[in-house]
Amino acid sequence: MNELQKLVDELIQELGGYWKPFEMFAAVTEELGELADAMLAYEGIKGHADKDKLLEELGDVLFALVCIANYYGIDVQDALKRSVDKYRLRDSNQKV
Repeated sequence: MNELQKLVDELIQELGGYWKPFEMFAAVTEELGELADAMLAYEGIKGHADKDKLLEELGDVLFALVCIANYYGIDVQDALKRSVDKYRLRDSNQKV
């Protein structure tokens, strides 16, 4: 587990432990909605730009995702690296 995942795990343990998987998934969904609202405001579509709010909501989404990764024993750095590699390979094959 990397340093940031350990930090999240320590807090979650202090607060009583992880929620059930689908409760955590619901939290991700909720946080994504809040991120969407912050992005709409930041882009001036609905409200006014607030970079601090955007930062907060992005952090909340990441926190919720790290909770799921910790629950399942997944290293988020490894997961992200694999995704970067996957997109690099896929998109480099689509160049003309």
